[in-house]
Amino acid sequence: MDIIHWWCLMLAGVSLVIITLIIPYGVFTRFVLNSASSWPEPMAVLLMVWLSFLSACVCYREYLHIGIGVLPAMLKGRVRDALGFFIEICMLITNLFMLWYGVKLVQAMWYQWISDFPEVVSVGMSYLPIPIGGGITALFVIERMWTGVWFQEQSIETTAATATE
Repeated sequence: MDIIHWWCLMLAGVSLVIITLIIPYGVFTRFVLNSASSWPEPMAVLLMVWLSFLSACVCYREYLHIGIGVLPAMLKGRVRDALGFFIEICMLITNLFMLWYGVKLVQAMWYQWISDFPEVVSVGMSYLPIPIGGGITALFVIERMWTGVWFQEQSIETTAATATE
């Protein structure tokens, strides 16, 4: 799982770097050269979708996703474990839904082409992050259910370090 986590992190980072490079290129060609390139903006949108889904996988595994910690903090013992298990079951159902119906969506749209990238990038390819993100996050949910660590206790030092990294 660490390898999958590392690859998600690296691909999300590479996507961010590429977005950072191609957007100024598009601005330069439009306003300086007076000859706008048609591909930087749609490419940045596609990369942003990949960045979002892969980053969501990473954030889930590192306990950095949005969550309300008031209720788990108030509970102790078996009730807290039951809440954690229930939350993970809901996460698993959601991610399996994304995987199953995401694959169906990709299959349905595979042979339609994006007008900015004719014969290169299909609409189905643009929807690939949905089933891939759902599948990877489902694996991370299963890992969390296997280990039984439902909530990560954060100290003030951990929170401050996470917020500034």
